[in-house]
Parts: sequence; C-alpha cells; structure tokens
Amino acid sequence: MFVKRISDLLFSLIGLILLLPIYIVIILLIKIYMGSPVFFCQQRVGRFGQPFTIYKFRTMTVGHGGNSISIKGENRITPLGSILRKYKLDELPELWNVLIGDMSLVGPRPDMPEYYDKLIGEEKKILELRPGITGPASLKYVNEEELLSTVNDPKKFNDEVIWPDKVKINLDYYYNHTLGLDIKLIIQTIIGFK
Repeated sequence: MFVKRISDLLFSLIGLILLLPIYIVIILLIKIYMGSPVFFCQQRVGRFGQPFTIYKFRTMTVGHGGNSISIKGENRITPLGSILRKYKLDELPELWNVLIGDMSLVGPRPDMPEYYDKLIGEEKKILELRPGITGPASLKYVNEEELLSTVNDPKKFNDEVIWPDKVKINLDYYYNHTLGLDIKLIIQTIIGFK
C-alpha cells in the first residue's frame, strides 16, 4: 500500500504539471461555451466509507436535476460536455483527488452515497481500497452510458446488472491487485483497450 501511495503521489503530480496546458484549454472552452462553474464537485464514498468531494470538469447544464446515472445522448449533457466525456477528459481534475489522497490512480470507482449501504458482508472489503480514476470495472464498462441508453429502464438495469457486476470485479481486484496489474490497467486505460 505504501508503494502504491508513493506512485500515486508521484504520477498525479507529474500528470498535473504535464497536463496543465490541456487543463487551461478545457477551462477556457467551458467558460466560453458553458459559462460557470467550470468544475463539477460531488460527494462520493471513499476509503473506509469516508465521504470526499470528487472534482471533474463540468459536462452538464447547471441545475439539471436528474438521477445519479448518466445516459449517452441525454439533453442535460452539453455538446462540449459530450466530447469531454467521450475522451474521459472530464475526469482529469481527479488527479487532484489522487494527489491529496482521496483517490488512487487505480481502484474501484467511487460510488454515490446511495450505494454505500448496498454493500454487504465481504463486499465491504472494497472500501479498504482508495477509489480509483480507473480500474478493471471501469475498463469493462467504458461504454456504460451507451449501454444504458439501449435499455428501457436504465436505473433498474444499472442497479440490478451493472452495479452488482462491478462489485464482483472490484472484490476480485481487492484480492488480486499488484503494482504490475495497476500499471497494466493504466496502460489499457490510456490506449483505450478493454
């Protein structure tokens, strides 16, 4: 765990520095085409069930309401937001979450508080890990928004099919994660393999 945290610190700091020009361009584009705020901040469940604030670039209209799942093509996602989401650029500010220790580069995606109580028994071991920007479940469901747009009841499908499968995948990651696996998952994320 110590080595993982040190590598998270090092690579998130390098990432924040190297990606600064991209951050500036995205911030300017959001300000021009969508106005303020630039960042989307939301409470998520972190390590040991502790709440934290996740930071992303805003991709939706302000005050859109709606539920906790996103579906490809819904009208609350702006045209610019759609591009940012397609290339996962909206998640770049999460490097700050990694730097300050709320998240890791690799781990289970942080859930909304409403899903915290759904973890039972052994599944709660997942909460011993820092949530990640990417992970095996994220890679399997890289097209989650598109998948949800093809079903009649996206929330039900998410709650009964996708979320339980993610829990299974994340529990397997809990038992089998290594630095080598993390590096492989980061490479797969960058080059877009599933």
